[in-house]
Amino acid sequence: MRLQIPPIVPYVVGALLVVFGILRAKYLGAPRPPRTADDEEGAAADPKPVRGKAQRRHLAMGMVWVALGLFLVLSTAYQIHRR
Repeated sequence: MRLQIPPIVPYVVGALLVVFGILRAKYLGAPRPPRTADDEEGAAADPKPVRGKAQRRHLAMGMVWVALGLFLVLSTAYQIHRR
């Protein structure tokens, strides 16, 4: 039994994966300045931003989402072209 899915569905899902993967990598995977006890006083010069374990995970998963979305869009286009 073959399931007939309209081609717009994989295109929309792939585009959503790409867009939200880029947003996840950009905003959640960005390095953040470290928190210190004297943040209110501003005594220390601007410390270098650090990337913690959570930010690296968001960056990696954002790239995975982008790759999956691109694969879905390209494989759908290939299958339609092949018919």
